[in-house]
Amino acid sequence: MVLVDKRILTIGLVMIIIGIIVTIASAEQPIGESGMSEEEIIDLMISEDQNQAYQMLSGILVGIGFLLVLISFGARRKKDSATRKEKKPAE
Repeated sequence: MVLVDKRILTIGLVMIIIGIIVTIASAEQPIGESGMSEEEIIDLMISEDQNQAYQMLSGILVGIGFLLVLISFGARRKKDSATRKEKKPAE
């Protein structure tokens, strides 16, 4: 029996799924053409920058989600975590 923290596992899996969705949504690269006007070049550069930012965001989401999934396998809850009491040192 493997001890798994289910909340951390589900959060990690959701982050991985969202990262994959963002990757698929930003998969289309903007393409330039020869003879573009100055405004079209600026729009192309802006769309390339946005696409790069989405790719970075998706990579971060997948990476953190994967780390959370790995952490969930090692995280164990203590049985007395709700009733934790501080012990005073003897004087």
